[in-house]
Amino acid sequence: MRSASTWWIIAIIMLLLDFYVYQAIKTVSQNTNEKYKLVIQVTYWVISIITLASLLSLPYVQALQTNKIFRNYIFAVLVGLFLAKLISAVFFLADDLRRLITFVISNLSPAPKMVATGSAITIDRSVFLSWLGLGIGGGLFGTLLYGFGNKYKYQINRVSMVFNNLPKAFKGLKIVHISDIHSGSFSNKVAVNRGIDMILKEQPDLILFTGDLVNDRYEEMHDYIDVFNRLKAPMGIYSTLGNHDYGDYVAWPTEKAKQQNLENLKNVHVQLGWKLMMNEHTIFEKDGEKIALLGIENFGAKGRFSKYGKMQDAYPGTEDIPFKILMSHDPSHWDYQVTKDYKDIDLMLSGHTHGMQFGLDNPYFKWSPVKWMYKQWAGLYEEGNQKLYVNRGFGFIGYPGRVGILPEITVIEFI
Repeated sequence: MRSASTWWIIAIIMLLLDFYVYQAIKTVSQNTNEKYKLVIQVTYWVISIITLASLLSLPYVQALQTNKIFRNYIFAVLVGLFLAKLISAVFFLADDLRRLITFVISNLSPAPKMVATGSAITIDRSVFLSWLGLGIGGGLFGTLLYGFGNKYKYQINRVSMVFNNLPKAFKGLKIVHISDIHSGSFSNKVAVNRGIDMILKEQPDLILFTGDLVNDRYEEMHDYIDVFNRLKAPMGIYSTLGNHDYGDYVAWPTEKAKQQNLENLKNVHVQLGWKLMMNEHTIFEKDGEKIALLGIENFGAKGRFSKYGKMQDAYPGTEDIPFKILMSHDPSHWDYQVTKDYKDIDLMLSGHTHGMQFGLDNPYFKWSPVKWMYKQWAGLYEEGNQKLYVNRGFGFIGYPGRVGILPEITVIEFI
């Protein structure tokens, strides 16, 4: 938990930003009726004061172990307001710079002769930029609020894949791929059950889950074991661990407590009827033909993400299998190791990025800020004969919503 001084520093920064944005509020309301002008300005400061008070109360709310989901909503609203004001301030700063440059030039150059050009209705640049900044900032905040309603709007993405070396016995194989459940973020069991119904309706041959069952603690699954153990598939359900499953982001009282949490989480996979793959492989055989499924622990090549995954343990024994699928939570593992050292991995399945839960995602255009960190962040990618699919995530974390990047159930069919 951040120290009290850190929260006060953040609050002071937000207060300075409030004063700066307030200048724009005064600018756009300067020609408004005095009564309405007062209402606008008082409303602005009431919202700002409530925002600052909420920010400063966060560490105490955390200490009281208040409902974490409620805290996430508060934090998301605070961040949304901050970003809205920050983006608005960029436009106000541009206007201030424009006025400064104009002032300097006007004082260095002789005054030009004024030529009458007739009357015209114009809008002051400062007013225009203030309205523009407030409009864009307000639009962003409204979009983030709208996204709260999208977090359970599961979408099915169907992907047909062709592999020249796929054994004929496995043509037509249907796989459902899900990732990043983050059960600790859920607050609507009925909605999550609807997502499970969508998966079951697909009648997949095989279900693969690529990590992040929880946010931090195994207890987060207590209320959802009876939801996810409904999943069934003839060839089974196989799973791996993601970076959040290890409890690395929690201050545990002892290392033993952290390890016990991980062991308890592994047992949750058993209770679900899922086969958790810990740097290992399994082989499927049909009509005398074989394919291999490898699953490794989390392996992140970006930042400080853990590298628990060990391909050197999972791979041996699959060398002679003609077709291989790898489950690895973090897509950065693809470029870091898989395409370089394991060129006979035909398909890698990942998650992790969530598409940042914010962006644009349609058949014609795909964008998210997360692309600046991850080269492969959502959907299908190819390198030579190898394919990578990055699932956008079934759940959510941090921001309790999704804008543009909806929760995903991937249906893969080998044709």
